[in-house]
Amino acid sequence: MLQKGDKKLINAWAFYDWANSVYSLVISTAVFPIYYSSLTESFANVEREITFLGTQWNPTTLYDYTLAFSFLIVAFISPILSGIADYTGNKLKFLKAFCLLGSLSVMSLFFFKDEASLWVGIVFTILASIGFWGSIVFYNAYLPEVAHPEQQDDVSAKGFIFGYSGSILLLLLSLVMINKPELFGLPNAGFASRLTFLIVGVWWFGFAQITYAKLPNNVYNRKPKKDFIWKGLHELKVVAKELKQHPELKLFLSSFFMYSVGVQTIILMAGIFGSKELGLPTLDLIAVILVVQIVGIVGAFVFSRLSDKIGNISTLKVTVLIWTIVCFIAFLLDKSQENINLYFYGLGALIGLVMGAIQSLSRSTYSKLLPDTTDHATYFSFYDVTEKIAIVFGMLIFGLLVSLTGSMQWSVLFLAVFFLISFVLLFFIRKTKYVQ
Repeated sequence: MLQKGDKKLINAWAFYDWANSVYSLVISTAVFPIYYSSLTESFANVEREITFLGTQWNPTTLYDYTLAFSFLIVAFISPILSGIADYTGNKLKFLKAFCLLGSLSVMSLFFFKDEASLWVGIVFTILASIGFWGSIVFYNAYLPEVAHPEQQDDVSAKGFIFGYSGSILLLLLSLVMINKPELFGLPNAGFASRLTFLIVGVWWFGFAQITYAKLPNNVYNRKPKKDFIWKGLHELKVVAKELKQHPELKLFLSSFFMYSVGVQTIILMAGIFGSKELGLPTLDLIAVILVVQIVGIVGAFVFSRLSDKIGNISTLKVTVLIWTIVCFIAFLLDKSQENINLYFYGLGALIGLVMGAIQSLSRSTYSKLLPDTTDHATYFSFYDVTEKIAIVFGMLIFGLLVSLTGSMQWSVLFLAVFFLISFVLLFFIRKTKYVQ
């Protein structure tokens, strides 16, 4: 078994980002939201609403609530499962199970092609999201087991850099397939988009095998008894009590919640915002998202180095301020502006600069703040639940404001409030040995 801090182990762990990030880019951010938006528009009624479960919905609001529902499920089950995983020592098995659920669900989106199959798009969007975010709980929990505290900023950043690099390759392929389907013998762009969903699932499941081959399982040699479910729940209860004794962790999670409301909502809604609010064509939207990923590689690297110089908390403050600026710029954009596509490219570059940075630093900062413990999955479940509840909260607010105002711009502007609150909370986190 490879030892903690070993370069091969670190690379294998980081490679799961290469495997799963094609979901977060192609399905969550780029191709699927744009495909969903254009497809639902084709069968919407004169009020631009669609029918689902006998109810009329704004397509954007339905998509918001679909994702919010999936995050609620993850928020409910991940603490319970992580407690069981820590008690039994089986993080790897849970990682594999959620990866399998996610990858098969993504492949099933291939069958979402018209109004009659809208339920396929909704159901498997939910299941794919549960699979992805569920696997991330256990993937993140491996960080303190594969890297020493002084390595964790760079190791966390390496994961995001691997993820951006892999997802860029697949997005480029998707871009060519969708815009030149005839080159691949495909009938149209819609079929090319659906074929992309199949490729994402195969890519995710296939490359995850490299991670599985190196990651250890049951590193603390746990020997669970038959009543592992109740023992797992007890493990969760113990960690919840311990968490109350660590004020810096509680403060960080509070700030993390606030800026995650903004970050994750912007990431999930960026494609639909560009399509519906700014009227940009699919080619421009995917190209902007590609810019985000490329700049994201640079941002993750630069901000990990900046954290070495000025500390994690100060670096997080910088990224949160930039995210606040993003909200104000997005509010000022209007489809009637000349060269609106160039403005959106610039906004994408700014988002890319801080997107990987804030996600990478959040993961490593939380890991550094953890007490000396063997319950890493359970502790990280609180981190992930905080993020999921933040996403649910953000998506519900975003969807509600879209319904009330008929515009996404006011929704984006309102997100700036959460960034500002998180910025203030960061000032109250005291320095520790590894978090400056």
